[in-house]
Parts: sequence; C-alpha cells; structure tokens
Amino acid sequence: QVQLVESGGGLVQAGGSLRLSCAASGRTFSSYAMGWFRQVPGKEREFVAAINWSGGSTTYADSVKGRFTISRDNAKNSVYLQMNNLKPEDTAVYYCAAASGSYYYTASKTYDYWGQGTQVTVSS
Repeated sequence: QVQLVESGGGLVQAGGSLRLSCAASGRTFSSYAMGWFRQVPGKEREFVAAINWSGGSTTYADSVKGRFTISRDNAKNSVYLQMNNLKPEDTAVYYCAAASGSYYYTASKTYDYWGQGTQVTVSS
C-alpha cells in the first residue's frame, strides 16, 4: 500500500511558477510509476505528466509541454511537478498518483493510489 500526500499548491498570478511535491509512504516507491493529474469541477480528471520508475522517461500533456517538468527523487520517496509560465486555465486541483509498473502511464485507470489533491489557482 502507498499513501500519497501533495503539497505546494496556492494562488499565483499568470506567468508565475509553483512547485508541487508529493511525498509517498512505503519502502517500494521506486517500483512505482508516478503521475500528476488535475481536475476542475464538472470535468473529468485530466492527465498532466508522468514519469517512469527511475525518472529516466517522462511524458506530458500537450497543454503543459514546455512549461511543466515532472521529476522524482527515489531516495526521498517524492515526486515533483515544477510549473512555470502558469496560465488561468491551469487552475485546478492537482493530484499525484502511483501505478504499479516500470514504465509511465497516461490513463488514470492505470493508477492504483491517489493523493488527496492540492489546489492551484492562477489569477489573470
């Protein structure tokens, strides 16, 4: 079992930056692929970024490519999402998730564990 706790959300002006962190419990963190998703009220959860077990492979949604960077530190059981040049349309609750497996995954149904989410609000 893996427990995930996100932090780092907040209110930022358009063009600003935030860094989200996700701390995972358990000693097998490095065996999980990790992902970030986001959701706004009334819409489905949306894929943002994913990273494989080692951190050597990553993938991004087109809407965030070039602005967001996902990374992980297996020694610290943590995954991060650096968000630059934020836009009002990035406003959402951001969730980190863990999936059993060595690759990276973009489908939310692939993920076994989810955090409680952290709110990101970007003002125009």
